[in-house]
Amino acid sequence: MHFARVLRQAGMPVGSDRVLLSLQALQLAGIASRQDFHATLAACLISQAEHRALFEQAFHIFWREPDLLGRVMRMLLPQSQAKPGMPALPENRRLAQALFPHAPALQPKSEPEQELEIDARLSWSDRERLRQQDFDTMTAQEWQAAKRLLERLQASLLFEQRPTRRWTPAAQGRLDWRASLRAQARGASPALKRQQRQTRPGSLLILADISGSMGRYSRMLLHLAHGLSNPAQRSGCKVAPRVESFVFGTRLTPITRLLKQRDPDQAVAAVSRRVQDWSGGTRISACLQAFNQHWARRLLHSDSTVLLITDGLEQGSEADPRCTALAFEAERLRLSCRRLIWLNPLLRFEGFEPKAAGVRALLPQVSLHLPTHNLASLEALVQLLAGAQRKG
Repeated sequence: MHFARVLRQAGMPVGSDRVLLSLQALQLAGIASRQDFHATLAACLISQAEHRALFEQAFHIFWREPDLLGRVMRMLLPQSQAKPGMPALPENRRLAQALFPHAPALQPKSEPEQELEIDARLSWSDRERLRQQDFDTMTAQEWQAAKRLLERLQASLLFEQRPTRRWTPAAQGRLDWRASLRAQARGASPALKRQQRQTRPGSLLILADISGSMGRYSRMLLHLAHGLSNPAQRSGCKVAPRVESFVFGTRLTPITRLLKQRDPDQAVAAVSRRVQDWSGGTRISACLQAFNQHWARRLLHSDSTVLLITDGLEQGSEADPRCTALAFEAERLRLSCRRLIWLNPLLRFEGFEPKAAGVRALLPQVSLHLPTHNLASLEALVQLLAGAQRKG
């Protein structure tokens, strides 16, 4: 029961029925073998494949494996106290907090050349300066504060509702003659019934560039994609929108399932472990071609919004076949969705001009070309997704 409570506090959906099932299974399997004991609990308590890594860590730590328990205790201490050459344990602060709720929250010492410029309480002036701070120039403290502000922004996000062909009963709207006649035939109230169109949020597709030129922008935008992919953490969201996420560098990798984890840091870490071309080269045209051929017909609809997150730096000139293919694939992607929004961190420069061949190939095909280099630009994007701004 204590072990199930630890798993529940760490984020796994472990109910009382799972605990009772585990007790019944242990009466049959026995506890003489540690391997059988582990297999029995895993079969009874794990309901989703992405929870297996968390269960493995919690099992070995809770049942007192000396090596892992010592490494977790060292994880709670500043990094400067760790012994050199010690193998790194995957960091899971939520599991550590569930196991050691009374442990002091110690922060690693900052580097000498870094200077703390913001307070943890984030006054109004500090928050405003942080909103305009470029992701690529943030210190470690500013990076953590920016992620906290981004979580608050995601919690208040409401997607734009689009009307469908179906109708639903309502207090106001057009007259529903069929429902009115049926009610009068049953001898009900003679008041006329009314109906209005049902609404639903449009689907969202995220294509994020993780090449070396994107740097920290890709990591922060993955945190944004995690918040968009978990509507249960947002208030006021009755119908969950469909959100699909992909990353690309030299190849296309789907990450929708990896972002379903509750902890955003763990989700981004899982993506970085899964992706083989992180911070490498970029082949935008080849990746868009792979998406159009294998994924577009399954995921895109007439009401879909596509967020293309890249700097558009495709190698070659305008006459190069790669840039010609990029223009063709971008047009094909635009025709498959409602709108194609290009988020470009290069727009942070005031003197930006579309001189690169890849940028010129993409520009005619996008609906909107927006910056994405700080929290202010992400706030504008959230307002755009909520329908507060529309294309001119």
